[in-house]
Amino acid sequence: MPPKSRPARGASAATPPGATRAGATPPGAVPTGDTPADVAAGGPRARRSPGPQVRPRNGLDRFFSISARRSTVGREVRGGLTTFFTMAYIVVLNPIILSGPDVTGATLPFPAVAAVTALVAGALTVLMGVVGRYPFALATGLGINAIVAVFAATQLAWVEIMGLVLLEGLLITVLVLTGFRKAVFEAIPPQLKTAIAVGIGFFLTIIGLADAGVIRPGTPLISFGVNGQLAGWPLLVFVVGLLLTAVLVVRRVRGALLIGIVVSTLLAIVVEEIADVGVRVGEDNPRGWALQLPRWPDQVVSAPDLSIVGQFSLFGGFERIGVVAALLIVFSIMIADFFDTVGTITAVGAEGDLLDEDRNLPGAQPVLLVDSLAAAAGGAASVSSNTTYIESASGVADGARTGLASVVTGALFLLAMFFTPMVQIVPSEAAAPALVIVGALMISQIRALDWDDMSLVIPAFLTIALMPFTYSITNGIGAGVVSYVLLRSAVGRWRDVHPLMWVIAAAFVVYFALEPLQQLF
Repeated sequence: MPPKSRPARGASAATPPGATRAGATPPGAVPTGDTPADVAAGGPRARRSPGPQVRPRNGLDRFFSISARRSTVGREVRGGLTTFFTMAYIVVLNPIILSGPDVTGATLPFPAVAAVTALVAGALTVLMGVVGRYPFALATGLGINAIVAVFAATQLAWVEIMGLVLLEGLLITVLVLTGFRKAVFEAIPPQLKTAIAVGIGFFLTIIGLADAGVIRPGTPLISFGVNGQLAGWPLLVFVVGLLLTAVLVVRRVRGALLIGIVVSTLLAIVVEEIADVGVRVGEDNPRGWALQLPRWPDQVVSAPDLSIVGQFSLFGGFERIGVVAALLIVFSIMIADFFDTVGTITAVGAEGDLLDEDRNLPGAQPVLLVDSLAAAAGGAASVSSNTTYIESASGVADGARTGLASVVTGALFLLAMFFTPMVQIVPSEAAAPALVIVGALMISQIRALDWDDMSLVIPAFLTIALMPFTYSITNGIGAGVVSYVLLRSAVGRWRDVHPLMWVIAAAFVVYFALEPLQQLF
């Protein structure tokens, strides 16, 4: 078998307390070099060789392994805040995506979707922190909610599609409990796992640029700004925020990303107060804010509307469109959910230096279990499947290393149920610079890829390229897996392919052929 790809600096093995990893800095020695995440956090390396001096300070420290992962309570709180502000947009965006009528003409009430989106995100993120004990935050999955909205508009009622989402989450939970999901995670070769992390770095970058309006749908594919120019006050806010955050990062200022978001938001509020820019609505106001106005709301506190919780029909979809068609929908959502999480855990874990030498997350089973339950909870609460968010990388880049950061993020989401108007103050243009900077940090892992063997290079390239270009983590992973199995076999190295990789590749072939299969049935 060929030698395993060497992990990049900043993506190497995490060492359990009390043990010294081979090649690690001996206790008492001064470690050299900083991980990309530590550069963003403005502090020393988050992982140093553990020794007798690393002892829990109290029960909180012991429970979350804060000192063992060379973090502090302050860093975890700061990282949790950063993650929340980076992904809080979902409280507003999810109701927009799920606001259309279903095939029966019924609609989901906007205030209820916003409140329940925050409720499920908060509860499951806290659960991830307490049970998974890693700095991963969860919320309604972008992309998956768009798929759900399309099925609702064309084939199913809201209660029926949410029932299929719940069923998908329960099926993934079974896969976790049987150990299959963890086995799949570990079967993916290190080369592809590194490519996934790099691809997500580019994916985060394009999300940030799109959120800010730097790139927009155009002819033939995308255009630059407004008519080829960086025009409008919101773009100025983004540029100032990006440059400020970049300066803070390279100067190693603690909390660089959080500071960048807060300052950019304050600037946006001032700009909107003076210029009255307004929200971008199609081409009617191309220079407006992308999603929400950075304006102090008239009402700060509002009672949450939780009326849509439990509004689902588990098997109603089977009755409306038939068993085979319903199962294909469940399969498509499950594949997207399954591998989005694989990619996110790999990328965020690598950014935080939390992976082992085989690019696996130690103690991943509880993380995968909470993520699976989140998918089911999203369907049961009528807000679409919840999944681990790639924006968690922003909190990790700002210092988070443990589940305490997730508890902070989750608590803020729970508060957001009552302060939904306040959440809308932060425009996407103010949060986007953090995504671009995190993308820059994550692509540094590209140095760990093997560039000498084209049967490894092409799958890695397809993984990296398709994530941003198709706006889908799942598509990138699928292209990488299928091409890896094919090309390794083509050069006579089929024995190097883990047996589960053949199963995954076959599943992705079905996934990519889903449209003709749906037409057939």
